[in-house]
Amino acid sequence: MVRNLNHDTFLVIRYVKRRLTVLLDIDGKHEWRDCLDVPGVRLPRGYHFGASAGTGDLSDNHDIISLKLYQLTVERTPEEEKRDREVFLPVVDNLKLPGMEAPLEPLSGLALFLIVFFSLVAIVFAVVIGIILYNKWQEQSRKHFY
Repeated sequence: MVRNLNHDTFLVIRYVKRRLTVLLDIDGKHEWRDCLDVPGVRLPRGYHFGASAGTGDLSDNHDIISLKLYQLTVERTPEEEKRDREVFLPVVDNLKLPGMEAPLEPLSGLALFLIVFFSLVAIVFAVVIGIILYNKWQEQSRKHFY
C-alpha cells in the first residue's frame, strides 16, 4: 500500500493507559485511518524506542525522514502507578496468539487403552498383509525360472 507513491506516508503509534493504537495516513490527505487498536498492553518502563529502515534483502527502499516523540502526561491513580511499576516484560492481557491455545485435557485410561489396542491391531494387520504379498511375490518370481 505504500509503494511507489508520490507523497509521504505517515504513521502514528500511541500508547496511553495500556492501550496501543496505530494510525496511518497513506493517501497524503492528512486523514488518519485506524490500523491497530489493542487494549490491555502493559509495557515496562526504562526501555528505548528504536526504528530501522532495513528490510532484510533490501528489495524495498524505506526512508525514515523524521521521528517526533512526545511523553504524554496522564493522570493516574496510585493503584495504576503501582501496577505499572510491577511490569517487567511486555504483556498483552487476553491476547490469544496462534499456537497458544489452551492445553488439551489428558486422555482417560480407557481412551488411551483403545488407541494403543487399535494401533497394535492395525500394525499386526499391516504385517500380515505384507507377509502375504511378499510370499505371493516370491511365488511369482519362482515361476519365471521354470
